[in-house]
Amino acid sequence: MEKSKAGQFLTMMEDTKKDRMYAQIQKHGEKLNAIFKTDLDPITLCKKLFSLENKLHHANLQYTNGDIEEEAKQKIEDEVMAKVNKILGYKAKKIPVFNNDDPRGYALKIESDWVESHQKTPIYTDMGGYGILAPEFKG
Repeated sequence: MEKSKAGQFLTMMEDTKKDRMYAQIQKHGEKLNAIFKTDLDPITLCKKLFSLENKLHHANLQYTNGDIEEEAKQKIEDEVMAKVNKILGYKAKKIPVFNNDDPRGYALKIESDWVESHQKTPIYTDMGGYGILAPEFKG
């Protein structure tokens, strides 16, 4: 069965949106690699960080909602930040990566002062100028 013209148009729009999303992820991963010098391909890097972002964001939300105790949230935060450091090596490079505890925004961030002073590789930032390690791209 052939798709209608409207169906074909919607498929084309979805493909274009998906292509834009992958291009945004690729570009963000390249920028992160320029900063952190990982050996990962840009897409793989972004996928790993996005997974860790979601885990940490969820823990921040659970803690804020009173669903878990501070010790449980801290354990998850320590585990996630250790994995992020293993991927990026931010501690050895003295790049101030941190967990933003406020669940209304992204969890994995870089201090705004550092981002501002390293504009040769501008990355995705929030309104406060904090660098976002794993933004959600939707195309």
